[in-house]
Amino acid sequence: MSDLRYPIGKFQPPEKISDEMRKELIQQISEAPARLRDAVKGLSEDQLEVQYRPGGWTVRQVVHHLPDSHLNAYVRFKLAITETVPLIRPYDEGSWAEVHDARLAPIEMSLMMLESLHQRWVFCLHSMEGRDFSRKFRHPERGLMDIGKLVALYAWHGRHHVAHITSLRERMGWK
Repeated sequence: MSDLRYPIGKFQPPEKISDEMRKELIQQISEAPARLRDAVKGLSEDQLEVQYRPGGWTVRQVVHHLPDSHLNAYVRFKLAITETVPLIRPYDEGSWAEVHDARLAPIEMSLMMLESLHQRWVFCLHSMEGRDFSRKFRHPERGLMDIGKLVALYAWHGRHHVAHITSLRERMGWK
Protein backbone atom coordinates (compact mmCIF):
# COMPACT_ATOMS: atom_id res chain seq x y z
CA MET A 1 0.00 0.00 0.00
CA SER A 2 1.86 3.09 -1.20
CA ASP A 3 -0.54 5.87 -0.15
CA LEU A 4 -1.93 5.47 3.36
CA ARG A 5 -4.41 8.30 2.67
CA TYR A 6 -6.29 6.15 0.14
CA PRO A 7 -6.15 2.51 1.23
CA ILE A 8 -8.93 1.56 -1.23
CA GLY A 9 -7.92 4.11 -3.87
CA LYS A 10 -9.27 7.57 -4.63
CA PHE A 11 -12.95 7.98 -5.37
CA GLN A 12 -13.72 7.48 -9.04
CA PRO A 13 -17.26 8.59 -9.87
CA PRO A 14 -19.00 6.07 -12.09
CA GLU A 15 -20.02 7.27 -15.55
CA LYS A 16 -23.43 5.65 -15.26
CA ILE A 17 -25.10 3.97 -12.32
CA SER A 18 -27.25 0.97 -13.21
CA ASP A 19 -30.12 -0.18 -11.00
CA GLU A 20 -27.95 -3.11 -9.87
CA MET A 21 -24.99 -0.85 -9.05
CA ARG A 22 -27.28 1.52 -7.14
CA LYS A 23 -28.58 -1.40 -5.03
CA GLU A 24 -24.98 -2.38 -4.23
CA LEU A 25 -24.05 1.21 -3.30
CA ILE A 26 -27.07 1.49 -1.00
CA GLN A 27 -26.10 -1.84 0.56
CA GLN A 28 -22.60 -0.47 1.22
CA ILE A 29 -24.10 2.59 2.92
CA SER A 30 -26.32 0.28 4.96
CA GLU A 31 -23.32 -1.84 6.07
CA ALA A 32 -20.96 1.06 6.87
CA PRO A 33 -21.95 1.50 10.54
CA ALA A 34 -21.47 -2.21 11.34
CA ARG A 35 -18.16 -2.26 9.47
CA LEU A 36 -16.96 0.75 11.44
CA ARG A 37 -18.07 -0.82 14.72
CA ASP A 38 -16.19 -4.03 13.79
CA ALA A 39 -13.09 -2.03 12.81
CA VAL A 40 -12.81 -0.40 16.24
CA LYS A 41 -13.97 -3.37 18.31
CA GLY A 42 -11.62 -4.04 21.21
CA LEU A 43 -9.38 -1.02 20.68
CA SER A 44 -8.02 0.58 23.83
CA GLU A 45 -8.20 4.28 24.63
CA ASP A 46 -4.50 4.51 23.76
CA GLN A 47 -5.06 2.85 20.39
CA LEU A 48 -7.89 5.29 19.62
CA GLU A 49 -5.32 8.10 19.95
CA VAL A 50 -3.02 6.67 17.26
CA GLN A 51 -2.98 8.44 13.90
CA TYR A 52 -3.94 6.18 11.03
CA ARG A 53 -1.01 7.68 9.10
CA PRO A 54 1.72 10.21 9.94
CA GLY A 55 0.07 13.63 10.01
CA GLY A 56 -3.40 12.11 9.78
CA TRP A 57 -6.32 11.95 12.16
CA THR A 58 -6.43 9.67 15.14
CA VAL A 59 -8.71 6.64 15.03
CA ARG A 60 -11.06 8.54 17.37
CA GLN A 61 -11.19 11.50 14.98
CA VAL A 62 -11.89 9.18 12.04
CA VAL A 63 -14.79 7.60 13.94
CA HIS A 64 -16.27 11.00 14.79
CA HIS A 65 -15.68 12.27 11.24
CA LEU A 66 -17.92 9.66 9.67
CA PRO A 67 -21.24 10.78 11.21
CA ASP A 68 -20.21 14.43 10.81
CA SER A 69 -19.60 13.91 7.12
CA HIS A 70 -22.53 11.60 6.49
CA LEU A 71 -24.91 13.92 8.32
CA ASN A 72 -23.85 16.68 5.94
CA ALA A 73 -24.35 14.30 3.02
CA TYR A 74 -27.81 13.35 4.30
CA VAL A 75 -28.82 17.01 4.50
CA ARG A 76 -27.54 17.55 0.93
CA PHE A 77 -29.51 14.50 -0.17
CA LYS A 78 -32.70 15.76 1.48
CA LEU A 79 -32.25 19.21 -0.06
CA ALA A 80 -31.80 17.63 -3.50
CA ILE A 81 -35.01 15.59 -3.23
CA THR A 82 -37.09 18.48 -1.91
CA GLU A 83 -35.77 21.49 -3.85
CA THR A 84 -34.82 22.32 -7.42
CA VAL A 85 -31.03 22.26 -7.80
CA PRO A 86 -30.26 23.68 -4.35
CA LEU A 87 -26.91 25.23 -3.57
CA ILE A 88 -25.50 23.29 -0.64
CA ARG A 89 -23.06 24.55 1.96
CA PRO A 90 -19.69 22.83 2.35
CA TYR A 91 -18.02 22.47 5.73
CA ASP A 92 -14.39 22.42 6.82
CA GLU A 93 -13.91 18.79 7.84
CA GLY A 94 -10.40 19.44 9.12
CA SER A 95 -11.67 22.08 11.53
CA TRP A 96 -14.56 19.84 12.61
CA ALA A 97 -12.02 17.10 13.41
CA GLU A 98 -10.21 19.48 15.78
CA VAL A 99 -13.29 20.42 17.81
CA HIS A 100 -13.25 19.13 21.39
CA ASP A 101 -15.88 16.40 20.81
CA ALA A 102 -14.04 14.97 17.79
CA ARG A 103 -10.77 14.81 19.71
CA LEU A 104 -12.02 13.55 23.06
CA ALA A 105 -15.59 12.21 23.09
CA PRO A 106 -16.26 8.50 23.56
CA ILE A 107 -16.59 6.85 20.15
CA GLU A 108 -19.81 5.08 21.12
CA MET A 109 -21.65 8.37 20.63
CA SER A 110 -20.62 8.52 17.00
CA LEU A 111 -21.09 4.80 16.40
CA MET A 112 -24.72 5.08 17.54
CA MET A 113 -25.24 8.31 15.62
CA LEU A 114 -23.93 6.73 12.40
CA GLU A 115 -26.14 3.66 12.89
CA SER A 116 -29.28 5.76 13.35
CA LEU A 117 -28.41 8.14 10.53
CA HIS A 118 -27.76 5.31 8.09
CA GLN A 119 -30.97 3.49 9.04
CA ARG A 120 -32.95 6.63 8.20
CA TRP A 121 -30.94 7.39 5.04
CA VAL A 122 -31.22 3.84 3.68
CA PHE A 123 -34.94 3.74 4.45
CA CYS A 124 -35.39 6.86 2.34
CA LEU A 125 -33.08 5.61 -0.43
CA HIS A 126 -35.12 2.40 -0.74
CA SER A 127 -38.30 4.43 -1.17
CA MET A 128 -36.98 6.34 -4.18
CA GLU A 129 -37.67 5.71 -7.87
CA GLY A 130 -34.76 5.32 -10.28
CA ARG A 131 -35.34 8.75 -11.80
CA ASP A 132 -35.07 10.37 -8.36
CA PHE A 133 -31.35 9.57 -8.30
CA SER A 134 -30.77 12.01 -11.16
CA ARG A 135 -32.01 14.96 -9.06
CA LYS A 136 -29.27 17.55 -8.81
CA PHE A 137 -27.71 19.94 -6.34
CA ARG A 138 -24.89 22.42 -6.69
CA HIS A 139 -21.75 22.12 -4.58
CA PRO A 140 -19.76 25.39 -4.50
CA GLU A 141 -16.46 23.53 -4.97
CA ARG A 142 -17.46 20.40 -6.95
CA GLY A 143 -20.10 21.95 -9.18
CA LEU A 144 -23.31 20.26 -10.27
CA MET A 145 -23.83 16.80 -8.73
CA ASP A 146 -26.67 14.31 -8.70
CA ILE A 147 -28.00 12.06 -5.96
CA GLY A 148 -26.70 8.93 -7.71
CA LYS A 149 -23.13 10.24 -7.59
CA LEU A 150 -23.65 11.33 -3.97
CA VAL A 151 -24.68 7.78 -3.09
CA ALA A 152 -21.58 6.43 -4.88
CA LEU A 153 -19.34 8.95 -3.10
CA TYR A 154 -20.62 8.09 0.37
CA ALA A 155 -20.62 4.34 -0.23
CA TRP A 156 -16.91 4.80 -1.06
CA HIS A 157 -16.39 7.24 1.84
CA GLY A 158 -17.53 4.77 4.48
CA ARG A 159 -15.33 1.99 3.08
CA HIS A 160 -12.42 4.46 2.72
CA HIS A 161 -12.39 5.46 6.39
CA VAL A 162 -13.05 1.96 7.71
CA ALA A 163 -10.01 0.90 5.68
CA HIS A 164 -7.94 3.60 7.40
CA ILE A 165 -8.65 1.85 10.68
CA THR A 166 -8.41 -1.76 9.49
CA SER A 167 -5.17 -1.13 7.61
CA LEU A 168 -3.71 0.57 10.71
CA ARG A 169 -4.75 -2.43 12.83
CA GLU A 170 -3.04 -4.73 10.35
CA ARG A 171 0.17 -2.66 10.21
CA MET A 172 0.30 -2.42 14.02
CA GLY A 173 -0.56 -6.09 14.57
CA TRP A 174 -3.59 -5.18 16.66
CA LYS A 175 -5.95 -8.14 16.97
